[in-house]
Parts: sequence; C-alpha cells; structure tokens
Amino acid sequence: MDLRPQRPLVHLLLCLRALLPNLALRRPTRIHYTPISRSDFNAGNIDCRNLAVIEIIFAMTRKERFQFVLDYFRENNPDAETELLYDNPYQLLVSVILSAQCTDKRVNMTTPAIFEKYPDSSALSKASFEELFPLIKSISYPNNKTKHLIGMAQMLEEKFHGEVPLTVEELVQLPGVGRKTANVITSVVDNQPNMAVDTHVFRVSARIGLTVNAKTPLATERQLLQFIPKEDVHVAHHWLILHGRYICIARNPKCRECGLQQACKYFQKNVLEKN
Repeated sequence: MDLRPQRPLVHLLLCLRALLPNLALRRPTRIHYTPISRSDFNAGNIDCRNLAVIEIIFAMTRKERFQFVLDYFRENNPDAETELLYDNPYQLLVSVILSAQCTDKRVNMTTPAIFEKYPDSSALSKASFEELFPLIKSISYPNNKTKHLIGMAQMLEEKFHGEVPLTVEELVQLPGVGRKTANVITSVVDNQPNMAVDTHVFRVSARIGLTVNAKTPLATERQLLQFIPKEDVHVAHHWLILHGRYICIARNPKCRECGLQQACKYFQKNVLEKN
C-alpha cells in the first residue's frame, strides 16, 4: 500500500486506517510515533507497512489482558508440556526436586544414571549418601538434594506404600518438596488446576501485567488463579515457563520477537516509549 503521493495529514490518517484492522484490541488511548524527519513527513515518506512507525497503544482491562495472552498461547503452543524427561510419577518427582535452581537440560543429563540404578522409591530408599551423591554432583546444591532424595524415597515407602501421593497437602510432607514442586506434580501427572510459580512464571506474569504488585510466588499464584480458567491452569503453567525460558528471558528479553506485544506492559513501557 503506497500512500506517498498523498498530502501528509491525509497520509497519516490513511496509515492509521490501514493499521487498525491488523490490531486485535480496542479503545485506543494514545498514539506513539517513531521520530521521523520533517522532510520525510512533508514528503509523505512514511511506510504504513512498518508498525515501528506508528503504534497504537490500547488500554486493556485485566480480564482482557489475560484473555489475549491465553488465546495467543492456545493458538501458538496448544500442547505445551514439561521439558523434564520422565516415565512415571516417581521419576518426575525426582526430576523436579533436582530441578530447583538448575536447568531442565542439566537434570535430563543426570537422571538416566539415577533411574538405572534406582528404578523406584524402594531402591532409592536404601541408597546411602556416598552412593547417590556422585550421580548428582553436577547438579546445583548436590549435598542437600542427595539427602532430600533419600529422605523422600524413605517417606514414600513408609507412609505412602511406595506411591507418589497426588495432593499438595501430602506431597509437601516429603523432604525436598515445597508448594511449587507439589503443584508441578499434581498439575503434570493429574492435570489438577494448581499453578506452580517458578522464577520464569513470576517474571513473565509481572512483566506482561497479569499480576499486580505480587511480591511472592504465593501472591503470584493466587492472582493467576483468579483469571485463568481451571481447565487451562495445568497447561498455562507451561506456557508461562516456556515463554520465560525462550522469549521473555531475564536479561535482554526478545520483545521484538514476542507475540504478546499488544498486551504487554513491559513492551509498551520499555520498548515503545523509549523509541
């Protein structure tokens, strides 16, 4: 669409008209202009196909922001799942305990040797510290995690007959299992509507504007559960984690590649308004 022969004011209005059908949101509150030279403006040298030239920023209710984000993920990553490799609830529990402040990639490199030597909680419950530690020494905090894994396996055998319980209240009784780990297990294994909040979920939710002044993981969890439909909670956890792991990274987030720009408060404040 080449509008350059038009007079500047008419050209600007036509640019806005051309852009509006491509934007999914409503109620424009202000228009953001990327600076251009007076000569280019007077000559009508504005490329309407480049959204970096003219951006329309919309005010959204919180409910609309959640709806936009969920719709985006449903369309673009409907089958999101954990990147931890496991075959059964016992293996997932071991992997999640090991994953605290450690990458899934490192955990997946470590667990095959553990599962080969300790295929179930009965075998792991009989392990000594000296036997298990060498298998996980490359993982962060190996001393504590070695103790936690052995203690977890012993409690599974003594209290839960070797079966991984599937309630948060029971899981948090196990050594090395906090609320986040319990939420992961119940969500992944049983699709329960429990939201595990790790550093990625915490960061992404705050940046987009899904959470407001949430200072703790529990506060983040509660706010997310207010707006995410129960049937989506188990997969929304993975949506937010993966988005934080690959796009909304802690340092230098890839905002220009992000499909959530229209709904993201961080993008509007730190990218649009600074350009």
